[in-house]
Amino acid sequence: MSSFLHPYAYHPSYKKRIAYFSMEYGIDQALKIFSGGLGFLAGSHMRSAYDLKQNLIGIGILWKYGYYEQLRKRDRGMDVVYVERDYSFLEDTGIVFDISVDKHPVKVKAWYLPPEVFKTAPMYFLSTDLPENDYLAQTICHHLYDSDTAAKIAQYILLGQGGAKLLEIIDYKPDRIHLNEAHGLPAAFYEYYKHKDLKKLKKQFVFTTHTPVPAGNEVHDIHFLKKMGFFHDTSLSEIRKITHTTTDDFNLTLGGLRMASKANGVSKLHGEVAREMWSSYDHIAPIDHVTNAQHSKYWTDKEIEETLTAGDMHAVEERKKELKKELFKVVADQTGKILDPNVCTIVWARRFAGYKRADLLTRDVVAFEKLLTNTEEPVQIIWAGKPYPKDYNAISVFNRLTQICIPFKNATVLTGYELGLSKLLKQGADIWLNNPRVTREASGTSGMTAAMNGAINFSTYDGWIPEFAKHLDNSFIIPLADLTQSEEEQDRLDLKNMYQILVQQILPIYYHNKEKWLEIMKNSLSSITPAFDSGRMADDYYKKIY
Repeated sequence: MSSFLHPYAYHPSYKKRIAYFSMEYGIDQALKIFSGGLGFLAGSHMRSAYDLKQNLIGIGILWKYGYYEQLRKRDRGMDVVYVERDYSFLEDTGIVFDISVDKHPVKVKAWYLPPEVFKTAPMYFLSTDLPENDYLAQTICHHLYDSDTAAKIAQYILLGQGGAKLLEIIDYKPDRIHLNEAHGLPAAFYEYYKHKDLKKLKKQFVFTTHTPVPAGNEVHDIHFLKKMGFFHDTSLSEIRKITHTTTDDFNLTLGGLRMASKANGVSKLHGEVAREMWSSYDHIAPIDHVTNAQHSKYWTDKEIEETLTAGDMHAVEERKKELKKELFKVVADQTGKILDPNVCTIVWARRFAGYKRADLLTRDVVAFEKLLTNTEEPVQIIWAGKPYPKDYNAISVFNRLTQICIPFKNATVLTGYELGLSKLLKQGADIWLNNPRVTREASGTSGMTAAMNGAINFSTYDGWIPEFAKHLDNSFIIPLADLTQSEEEQDRLDLKNMYQILVQQILPIYYHNKEKWLEIMKNSLSSITPAFDSGRMADDYYKKIY
């Protein structure tokens, strides 16, 4: 099995051996095993681990149908289509082994992604899509984030127990197992069953949480998890003892915090929110923070980088117009609308979720129409993003925005927000709009990669933004609302402030003070790296968490 282990010599600074478990990885548009931010983040981590020659391997699941293909119905509403995928660049390791799901043996095959393909750390992807398995077992690896609860828990067992067994088979003895979110938690219970030593287990595991909302942390019936095999073969009484669980509700994040020696949030603010959120619980790991970051070498347009280095901001401006034209070809192809590269272009693109408030700008109907019909300081607005396929509230927001945009030639909603379109949108945007309710966004890395491509962040003061943004210097910041007020009142105040900044500052600067605009863009481009390049993040994990 040694032929599948680090084909490159690792750097002595990173000799500690790490196994990184993640449900999804956004490595390349060609490898459709990601849904959004968590995957983009994990993909950047794997790329930087390769750059730095870290002694780290990635373990994930080979999703047969990926997340989903986002298309339109005849009425232009969003449609979900599942397409089977094959990947000729993955190597068959010849490794097949059993895991136990719901007291049934399930065959697992391991596929290998060599580092040279996408310049990542060595990676393994697990699949149950084998003829030896019955149909139900085969479907475990079919749909990323399956909405069926039993199927979802089976996926967590595949990642956790399957990943831990694979490490044994390839004789990779990690100094740390890093769980990127709680999906891989069955790995900890599998390891515990081998030695029954909680102190030893905690020394081995570290845990990253991405969810700053208590309701967003998964809770399942402990008897159901036991029946499924989530805890491997450890008795329920012992599970209750080591996880300090006294009720029948088992919180996966709390389990992760209690099974690890160290934990972290994904921004400075999120670290504070997480420590406060879990402060009433005992026996949890200390929660630090490692601010998320993205791989600038992958995301940044090379010509923007070169012209910035040469100090020629007017050349950067011209390059932005060329990149806008490339984006606008996709807009025209999808929607039949031809946008103008000389017009200020606002982009909102990320996962559609309630707290991210995709439609906030449209909630003042009069102001929205006035904005879009302004011929003196015109704007163009593009929305894009993929809701969870069973999140019907988010899908209805997507569909409503599509209908709102139909009468306007300068506003549109795109489908297919994946790595490829994401890069085009960030390179083509003048303004990257980010307006989550404050403290709900753990990090939110899309604004980082937008800034790497000369887009200026227009954002609420949440996630990573407080560590980067200075209003009218490198960003436009929506003032902090009173967080003790109702959500409705916070939304109302944020909306009012958004329009005030947009109409009184952003558009006048864009159209009437070009030097100031280029100065803000330069400050943004100059301050985004190295602080928010994933090389810093991957190094932080070794120094602070591993």
